Amino acid sequence: MDDPEVKASTTNGRSQLNYEPSSLISDGTVDIKSDSAVTAKRKLEPTGNGDSEHQDKRRRGTAPIKEEFLLVNEQSEPAAPPSERENNDDDAAEAFHHKDRSASNNSKNQRKKQKGQNKGRYLKVGGDEVGLCSTRSHTSEFSPRECPYGDKCTFEHDLRMYLSQGRRSDLTTFNGICPVWQERGKCRVGWPCRFVKSHSKEIEHPGGRKELVLTEDPELMAKVVDNSTSEHAEVAVVNNIDIKDRQRLTRKKFPTPKSDKYLPYLDASQQNPGDQGKRGQKRQDRANSSSPEPDIKDDRANFIDPPLLPSEKRRLYFGPDTPVLAPLTTQGNLPFRRLCASLGASFTYSEMAMSLPLLSGQRSEWALLKAHESELTPPTFISNDTISSLKSKAAPNIVYDYNHATDLRFGAQVSANKPWLAIKTAEVLSTLLPQGLRVIDMNCGCPIDLVFKEGAGSALMDAPNKLDKMLRGMNTVSGPIPVSCKIRMGTRTGTPTAQKLVERLVLGARRDRDRETPCGVAAITLHGRSRQQRYTKEADWEYISETASLINTLNETAALEADTVREADPRDKPATNGKSHGTFFLGNGDVYSHTDYYNHLDRTGVDSVMLARGALIKPWIFEEISQNQYLDKSATERLSYIETFVRHGLAAWGSDTHGISTTRRFLLEYLSFTHRYVPIGLLEYLPPKINERPPRYKGRNELETLLASDSYKDWIKISEMYLGKVSDAEGKSQEEYGWVPKHKSNAWDGEAQG
Repeated sequence: MDDPEVKASTTNGRSQLNYEPSSLISDGTVDIKSDSAVTAKRKLEPTGNGDSEHQDKRRRGTAPIKEEFLLVNEQSEPAAPPSERENNDDDAAEAFHHKDRSASNNSKNQRKKQKGQNKGRYLKVGGDEVGLCSTRSHTSEFSPRECPYGDKCTFEHDLRMYLSQGRRSDLTTFNGICPVWQERGKCRVGWPCRFVKSHSKEIEHPGGRKELVLTEDPELMAKVVDNSTSEHAEVAVVNNIDIKDRQRLTRKKFPTPKSDKYLPYLDASQQNPGDQGKRGQKRQDRANSSSPEPDIKDDRANFIDPPLLPSEKRRLYFGPDTPVLAPLTTQGNLPFRRLCASLGASFTYSEMAMSLPLLSGQRSEWALLKAHESELTPPTFISNDTISSLKSKAAPNIVYDYNHATDLRFGAQVSANKPWLAIKTAEVLSTLLPQGLRVIDMNCGCPIDLVFKEGAGSALMDAPNKLDKMLRGMNTVSGPIPVSCKIRMGTRTGTPTAQKLVERLVLGARRDRDRETPCGVAAITLHGRSRQQRYTKEADWEYISETASLINTLNETAALEADTVREADPRDKPATNGKSHGTFFLGNGDVYSHTDYYNHLDRTGVDSVMLARGALIKPWIFEEISQNQYLDKSATERLSYIETFVRHGLAAWGSDTHGISTTRRFLLEYLSFTHRYVPIGLLEYLPPKINERPPRYKGRNELETLLASDSYKDWIKISEMYLGKVSDAEGKSQEEYGWVPKHKSNAWDGEAQG
C-alpha cells in the first residue's frame, strides 16, 4: 500500500514522487515506508570484471538492470542508445565554473555577452528582506557595538523589528536545532541564523526589562580547536588567510623575495637568439677536451639563502592503501571533500584555483583552498611488513625515515599559463599556508576552451619547455612543499604525447641532461584521455600501463648512469620513500568500483589511483575500496549522506538565508551526479560501469525511486527536506527559482525549456 504522504507518478516514462516535504520531516530524518528488502546494507562479493562470461549479454552503454525493475508502458520510449551526452555535460559543468575567472593578465573581452542555452542560469543568492547591521549580529539586545555609519546605515538596528519583520521564518528541519550550534556549541552567524530560536533566549532583568541574548554551549566549545584568524571565521576550517595579507595581495605589496631573485635568473638562462648553434659547439669542445667534467655554473649560488632541494621537502606517499580524490570543479567543495574524507579518502585536492586571481587576493579564489581540519589529519598506513612486524618489534614506518605526525592529506591544485605566475603563486601559497598544504599540483590537463586558449591546462602539454620552467621554479620557491602535476594523454586524439613529457619530467630534457638536473616533480597523475576526447569514450588504461612501464624503464636508465658524470645529484630528486626513484605515478579515469581500483593497480603498475566522477556518483566508493567488496547502500543510507552534506554545507557557508541558499545550490549540483547511481541489487551483472546509462526503472521502494529521478524538480524537493521550501528560503516558488542544472540532459525537461 502506498504511503498517503508519498505518491508515485510517472512523467516521461520515469517514475517520480509528489509529496509534501514537511510531512517527511519530524526529527531530522525521513520517515518513508519502504520495502523490507532494502532496509539494511548488503555486501556482495565481486563477480568478476567486464570480461566475464556475461559480457556478451550486456548491451554496450546500457546498465544491465534486472527485468522486474524496468518500467514498461505504452507511452514510454525505448531506452536511448549509448551516447556521449552525459560526458559532454560533465565537460560543460566544469567549464561553467571558470567562465568568469581570469587565467592570465592579458585576457580581453572578459565580459562578453552571454551566449548559449545556459546564459540565463545565473542564480541570485537569497537574502533577508531587511538585513541586520553587523554591529548587532552577534551581540545581546542591550549591548550592541557602535555602528560607524550611525543614522545613515541602511541596515536594521532594531533587533526585535528584524526578527519579526526583516528576516525569513525559522526552519523546522533538524528538529529546529541549528546544526552548526549542535556540532560546535556556537553559531557563527548569530541572529540571522534560520535556527536562531535553538540558541537564543529572552532573559528578564530587575525592573522587568526583557533582553534577547544568544546562548552558547561551553562543553561543546571546549572540544573544538579553533584555527580561525578572525572573530567570526569558520571554526575547524584551516587555510584561512588574514584579511591584511589579502589586502597586500590586492595592492600588489605582498613580498615574494624568492621569486624576485629566481625570475631574473630564469630570464637570463633562456637561450639568446644570437647564440643559436653555440650549444652544440660547446658540447663538441667538451668532447674534445681532456677533462670529461662539464663546466657547469651553479646559478643558485646567487641566492643569499639556498632554496630547499627536492630531497629536502616533505615526503609524499602514494600506494594501494591511499585512494585519492581528484580535484573537482564546483563539486570538489569543502563539504563534499569532508564527506569523502569521512568515508575513507586518503588524499584530497582543492578545486583548481587560477594563479592570477590568487595573486590578486580575490576572496572567492582563496576560498577554494580552505580545508576542513579532518583533511589535515595525518593518514595512517598499514602494510604487510607492518602487520608482520607487530608481533616481534615496533612497527616500521611505511615511509622510511619519515615521521607521519607532520603529514597532511590535502593538496592545492593551481593553473597558470606563464612561468612567473606559477612561480609567484607557489611562493605565496608556501608563505601564507605553510602548514596547510601537503603538495602543490600544477594542472596540465584541464580541457575546457577558456583555460586551453589562454595557454594553461592541457595546453601546457604542447609547451614542455614552459612546463619544465614552471615546475622547476615552483620547486625552487615552494619551501618544504613538494610540487606535482596532473596531465592527460595529449591534446589531440590519436597522437599521445604524455610519455615523451613524462620522460622529460623524470629525467630532464635529453639535450640538457649533462647541464641541468630534472625539475624535481614529486608525483605525476595521468588521465587516460586526450584533451580532444574531454570526457567521452572510455579511459585508456592500456596507455596508462605503458606509461607506468616507461617510468620503470627510466628508473633503470637512471640506475645505469649511477657513479658516472651523467648521474643527477640525488639532492635534486624528490625525497625517496622506499622507491628506486622519487616520482610517484597515479592513474585516473572511469574508476567506479573497488574492482576497477584493484584491477588497475594489479595490471598497470601505477602507485595509486585517483577517483573523480565515480566518487561524485557514489562517495562510499572509498568504503568499497577499504573493504574490498561491493556495498549495496539502501536508500535511507544514501539519504543520510545527503543530510551529512547539508550539515557540512551549513557549517561551511552559514545557517543564515545566504548560507542556506549557497548550500542548496551546491547540493543540487551534487544531486545532479548522485541520481546516476544504480543500486547494486538492481543490476543483473557486475561490475557496474560509469559510462553505462540506465534504462527507465523503478527502485525497490519509493525513496530509492526518488533518488534515481533525473528531474531537477525532484532534486529541489530533496533539498527542501533539509533546507525548507524554496518559497520560504529564497522568497520564490519552485517555478520561479533561478537554479538550472549545468548538466542539461533530460533534467532540463520540456516544461522548463518553454
